[in-house]
Amino acid sequence: MADKEVKLMKGNEVIAHAAIRYGCDGYFGYPITPQSEVMETLMELKPWETTGMVVLQAESEISSVNMVYGGASTGKRVMTSSSSPGISLMAEGISYLAGAELPCLIVNCQRGGPGLGTIQPSQGDYFQACKGGGHGDYKLIVFAPNSVQEMHDHVFEAFDLAFKYRNPAMILADGAIGQMMEKVVLAPQRPRKSDAEIAAECRTWAANGKPADRERNVVTSLELQSEKMEIINHRLQEKYRMMEECEVRYEEIGCEDADYVIVAFGSSARICSATVEMARAEGLKVGLLRPITLYPFPTKRIAELAARGVRGFLSAELNAGQMVEDVRLAVNGKAPVEHYGRQGGMLFAPDEVLAALKDKLIKK
Repeated sequence: MADKEVKLMKGNEVIAHAAIRYGCDGYFGYPITPQSEVMETLMELKPWETTGMVVLQAESEISSVNMVYGGASTGKRVMTSSSSPGISLMAEGISYLAGAELPCLIVNCQRGGPGLGTIQPSQGDYFQACKGGGHGDYKLIVFAPNSVQEMHDHVFEAFDLAFKYRNPAMILADGAIGQMMEKVVLAPQRPRKSDAEIAAECRTWAANGKPADRERNVVTSLELQSEKMEIINHRLQEKYRMMEECEVRYEEIGCEDADYVIVAFGSSARICSATVEMARAEGLKVGLLRPITLYPFPTKRIAELAARGVRGFLSAELNAGQMVEDVRLAVNGKAPVEHYGRQGGMLFAPDEVLAALKDKLIKK
């Protein structure tokens, strides 16, 4: 395999290539449209022959996420991928992973819902990803790619942050990003970490054997004593505050002088970048703020824009209004905040977003 390559490929396909090149130890998944190409590509590439990476189709999404739990508990770099209903089935296991503070990567290529819905793209899983789709007070590190290149790059970033904070990370994509084809620069191949390297790096927590010079590591999310469970929860919340302080990522287009700011992520942000161009051509000072991390969310930056005097914010999402709640919390009443979205797998066009901006904010 060449060290560095430029290829034309789908977003789902590049997830597989990036996982191998990162040095991932194992993938456990179950097919569901529109993300099945992740596992299909891994099966075609046969990384078990080149890097030793395990690729396994489990009997269900529930089995997949629990296999991830097992692999992650030993310090291995492991991952799974699915689409919206499949992630719902994984919710209990994801909560266990967060409670046990196990690093791993989960990819969600969203489809329209609720229920089985449609296989077309959606952003209806924002609440599920960012507000804890399972039980308990936990957070995932959530990346929202808006290109095939970012699908690749976020595999590396998500794994790195997952291990930095001992926390599950998610790439929240959608059917449009997963299925579109673009040119992508593939990173050089990294070697998988050896068992000795993993044992040294994860010495204080991984269940990979007990040397004579340390206590036994026990991996669990169970603590029956309420007093001790509260201490664990306080530690988790402190970790999340550290993420919010240090790991926020976002992109701005034309926000420096904007009277109105569109907030959009993923494929919606791609569309809204054209909306900004159309608005500017009409003499309207419109900017775009694209959260790259949905958690931690760019709350402080949005608050700064509101305090600077932005007249209004439009949250453009492929859902009934989810991220808009976080935008409203960040703006904190300093300016109007409105939502515009399409649902059921429908995409909006740039001119639709501009019309909504004029109707909901500018004409008022």
